[in-house]
Amino acid sequence: MNGVRGTLLVALVAGLAASITLAETTLVVLALWLVFGPRPAGTLRVRWPLLGPFVAFAVWTLVAALASDRPRESLLSSRGLLTLGAFYVVLHALPNGHVARRFAEGLFIAVSVVALVSIVQVSFCPAGGTVESGGALVRLVFRKCGRARGFFSIYMTLAGVLTLVLVSALPRLVRGGRALVWALPAWLASVLALGLSSVRGAWVGFAVGGVGCTLGLRRRWLALAALVLVVAGAIAVEPRTLKRLRSVGDFNDDTTRDRLAMLETGLRVAGAHLITGIGPGQIKNVYPIVASPEALRRSTSHLHDTPLQIAAERGIPGLAAWVAIWVAFFGASGRVLRRIPPEDEEARGLVLGSMAAIAAFLVAGLFEYNFGDTEVLLVALTLMTVPFVIERDLDA
Repeated sequence: MNGVRGTLLVALVAGLAASITLAETTLVVLALWLVFGPRPAGTLRVRWPLLGPFVAFAVWTLVAALASDRPRESLLSSRGLLTLGAFYVVLHALPNGHVARRFAEGLFIAVSVVALVSIVQVSFCPAGGTVESGGALVRLVFRKCGRARGFFSIYMTLAGVLTLVLVSALPRLVRGGRALVWALPAWLASVLALGLSSVRGAWVGFAVGGVGCTLGLRRRWLALAALVLVVAGAIAVEPRTLKRLRSVGDFNDDTTRDRLAMLETGLRVAGAHLITGIGPGQIKNVYPIVASPEALRRSTSHLHDTPLQIAAERGIPGLAAWVAIWVAFFGASGRVLRRIPPEDEEARGLVLGSMAAIAAFLVAGLFEYNFGDTEVLLVALTLMTVPFVIERDLDA
């Protein structure tokens, strides 16, 4: 990667790993450069994969916003639809599979550095769980340091980003090679950082995505055994992770009880507004009124469940359009994977890693509204472009 495109892609990698402001700014500049920049000979033909389901979801989101009791507020909440455009910006910024691989490796390195910072963050966190004094860097790293969060505002965002990047990197890791000398320690450190985030939904997503990914590899059983050993080692190293893991499904756990209350309330809201929902961004206004008596929190902006959140805010048609995005993605990616020659392990690994990462994203979304977390969604959209970049190479 060199020139303007390369510089912007490097900036985007840094932004995706640590700064939403940098990531969004870079995407805007990159989009402008793609539209108004030079057109060298052999410029790629513009393609718009997944456009149908993306447009359907966006249109119904606007319909739901206009039909809500607070249309202006819902329309403002719908501006997150602009984030979906990142998919097409990155798709057209990556000219071929070689650049896509280097971009993925750069993202892995950047996220691994943030993971190391997160480990330091938790290891040296004071008993109070935060530091209010000291220099700007100290406050940035050790403010709210009880759970690993890196440079993000909350630990759930770091966990979501780590899950996507860790799973997507698995095929390249299993292939081995000279890069394994540094890639394996970096990957293991990132797994430990994921454990230190204490986000159980992300752990489930990582497990499902990781297992699904290894089953698609040639040395699947060796890779699966290694994955199990790595996870077991991470749990053994950090006792708090095991304690948190044991609380999964424990009805005496306050978080579990509160999530079940959100599930029950969300189902009632979705059932009462089947067509257009209550409108984007309206859970925070409705939940305090309709929350079940078992709810420990009487106020929340999301239901910790992506499909349920979408159904409640956009109705069944909105949920159907959202599901169509992923059905179209996996269908198209599967067709690309079948077209790749068996000997081209690099391309197969990139596509398989992308598919497994999105599977992990969707599974984790059953426990967290990660589709509404812009930082996590941007990484997911970025990884979604990889199969279509590889397809472009196959068509060339």
